[in-house]
Amino acid sequence: MAHRAQPILCLSGADVARLVSPARAIEVLAEGFKALSRGDVQAPPRPMVNVPGKGIALAMLAYAPGQMITLKNVGVFHGNHAQGIASHQALVTLYDAETGVPVAIVDGASVTAIRTAAAAVLTIRELARADARIVTVVGAGVVALEQVRMLGHARPFTEIRVFARSATAAQRVAALSSIASVAGDLEAAIRMSDVVCLTTSADKPVIASDWVRPGTHITSVGYAPPGSEVPLDLIDRAALFVEAMNAFQPAPVGCAELAGRPPVGAEIGEVLLGRKPGRTSAAQITLYKSMGNAMEDMVVANLAFAEAKRLGLGQTVQL
Repeated sequence: MAHRAQPILCLSGADVARLVSPARAIEVLAEGFKALSRGDVQAPPRPMVNVPGKGIALAMLAYAPGQMITLKNVGVFHGNHAQGIASHQALVTLYDAETGVPVAIVDGASVTAIRTAAAAVLTIRELARADARIVTVVGAGVVALEQVRMLGHARPFTEIRVFARSATAAQRVAALSSIASVAGDLEAAIRMSDVVCLTTSADKPVIASDWVRPGTHITSVGYAPPGSEVPLDLIDRAALFVEAMNAFQPAPVGCAELAGRPPVGAEIGEVLLGRKPGRTSAAQITLYKSMGNAMEDMVVANLAFAEAKRLGLGQTVQL
């Protein structure tokens, strides 16, 4: 059978950052979460391979009507930091839903950072108290950078505090916002915060449950099974919100810190659809625990692809 070369659009991380605005990312994710909760998204459980002593690699596949078939391959190799390499490496490929023909290769690290931060900011918009004004961001990686950049799309915050093991790294994140500063005392910052954003790769809790005051909203996007950046007793105190109910399955499908717990949380999409309540009182602690769902990669990568085609950006290659 004759093979006809197909043009494939390649989008770099810089391309994705230019093409996907925070507002649009939050918008497409809100619709994606609703579609996920309606059952309109196919996102099968993700498989994993383990490289002993080095890291893990995951495959995340998704499809929904109106979207390109999306496959993300992502590796988590925490030892990379010692070599000056990011711990998360990823590549997203898009396939035409009519023919299965590959149409795009997209930088996966940028897609992951943007969709992870935007999903967390979406939950802040929906679940934080209406009078929330002070945020503490824990961590200084790419997701922390994106969250600080996006927080204004959730609430008119008056103060953002950034804490990281490296004060220099924290300052780099804080420099993204005129209302952000470096927090020298993490406990004091958490005790005064209305919203806490955990963005670390820690396999042990980075805050204590008793630092979190009533009425706080917490987002946790870290993934370090079998450990957790979130104290388990804080999960016990909080109303729990997840992307999908398979978050309660063991890793790599779900969250290690939720595995074995009764699936009593609500999906973000169910809240957006009005099927389940969000925050029910000013004193309630709400917690969004992210596991990462392929739907999120799908909608953000598809948005980047559509914008690139509209604006004529990216590089085309023939395979």
